[in-house]
Amino acid sequence: MSMTTLNGKRFAEMVLQGAQHLSNNADYVDALNVFPVPDGDTGTNMNLSITSGAKEVKRNVSNHIGQVGQALSKGLLMGARGNSGVILSQLFRGFGKAIEQKEFITTVDFAHALEMGVETAYKAVMKPIEGTILTVAKDTAKKAVEVAEKQPEMIPFMEEVLKASKASLDRTPELLPVLKEVGVVDSGGQGLVLIYEGFLAELKGEKLPGVPLAIPSMNELVNAEHHKHAQSHMNTEDIEFGYCTEFMVRLEADKMEKHAFSEETFRQDLSEWGDSLLVVSDDEVVKVHIHAEHPGEVLNYGQRYGSLIKMKIENMREQHSEIVSKEAPAPVKAEKKPYGIVTVSMGSGIAELFKSIGATVVIEGGQTMNPSTEDIVKAIEETHAEKVIILPNNGNIVMAANQAASVVGDHVAVVPSKTVPQGMTALLSFNPQSDLNTNEEAMTEALGHVKTGQITYAVRDTNIEGLELAKGDFMGIAEKQIVVKDTEKLEAAKKLLQHMVDEDSEIITILQGEDVADTEMDELVSFVESQFDDVEVEVHKGGQPLYSYIFAIE
Repeated sequence: MSMTTLNGKRFAEMVLQGAQHLSNNADYVDALNVFPVPDGDTGTNMNLSITSGAKEVKRNVSNHIGQVGQALSKGLLMGARGNSGVILSQLFRGFGKAIEQKEFITTVDFAHALEMGVETAYKAVMKPIEGTILTVAKDTAKKAVEVAEKQPEMIPFMEEVLKASKASLDRTPELLPVLKEVGVVDSGGQGLVLIYEGFLAELKGEKLPGVPLAIPSMNELVNAEHHKHAQSHMNTEDIEFGYCTEFMVRLEADKMEKHAFSEETFRQDLSEWGDSLLVVSDDEVVKVHIHAEHPGEVLNYGQRYGSLIKMKIENMREQHSEIVSKEAPAPVKAEKKPYGIVTVSMGSGIAELFKSIGATVVIEGGQTMNPSTEDIVKAIEETHAEKVIILPNNGNIVMAANQAASVVGDHVAVVPSKTVPQGMTALLSFNPQSDLNTNEEAMTEALGHVKTGQITYAVRDTNIEGLELAKGDFMGIAEKQIVVKDTEKLEAAKKLLQHMVDEDSEIITILQGEDVADTEMDELVSFVESQFDDVEVEVHKGGQPLYSYIFAIE
């Protein structure tokens, strides 16, 4: 059957099947991560990200493919987790931008949209690395443009697109030596190929095996958070802004001729009417969540820029009276703090340690579960602060943190800490008397004052960086490099410290993982004290999973 154009409904089905196919193979993608550590989570992050996009598409199915593309872009933006998820969201953000005005697309349009996605994604990455998902997307888009010039039929076109993506994926080990050394292809690139496989299967009327996708939507998460906030007041009359107001504005050109739209100005103006404000916008729609006392004024303001859609107003005082017992203690209503610090950690002990040195909100996450853009946005709002600093403490969370900061506004700074020790060192450099830019510079500079060591175990047999690792071996990672191994956890820890501690080292802070017994910890401390005379040792029960020991060496 001839198919030379693609409408919104058909593209929506392609997205759903692509997301489902990736979901079914997320564990396989995780297994392709180069380091054989138990936190290889590219597949998990891409799965959660595309699932968020797919759920938004499901809620906004339309014959107009531009509208479906915008829904996918918005869902991916707020659900993006980890670097792979953020890059995926940028690929489809550019794709959606290219088709936003189109009711249907041709193969030429599809190829151009893939190209725009690549341009957008490359701009989002500070230092693009070839041999990754970026390369697979770029090579695929280049081939798509060539094929589209001669092939107007969608199915043969998509077959060539998929073929090009697989060929590019197979070349990734030639571009990234570490992939070749381990004998795997790039995990992010594999995730993108899986999505394209789902696209083609749907076009051909085939159904790949799958299970229903379900994660909390943005609305569900926001609603859960603001209802929880409302219930924290003892007396109904203490609620200053009584109406939970949610609405969307479909931007209209004629109105914006009179009132030019700026997300920053829009957000600033709305903040005068209430709190718990969240504004997310693209070139077509603005989504607003605010607790306001006079919702009519808020809606009137929104109408200056376009038409109101999907409005919901709830009386929180009425809700409060129904669900909060009269005996509930009444907290003092908090004034906005000058500063808030958002940090990410895994392990109750590490979370408490961050709080003890000044963190306002600690997001549970890290190695096995990277928080999404939306999770970080919620944490920023929870600080209830005029200025906010984010410490991601994981290289795979930095991009999502930057994306969250751009969503919320210019009062948020990201200090790109990539490990827990870096995060702690940066936080200790925070000065509440300094302005945001000064703190950002000082805390970023402090990242270089600490060395990070970690002990974990290999999840498969491999040969990497000159080391033969068997599944179950304990390995020591100095910064980003695996440098030692041993069949015994304690011995691996000793070897790693011997490798990392030098004559300039003064303090070793040890974060004790959940699998380390106190007797073993005591033995390691005795070893340090006997081996390194002039070095001070501090031990904290971090309670972190997967990483038996985390060392901060200063």
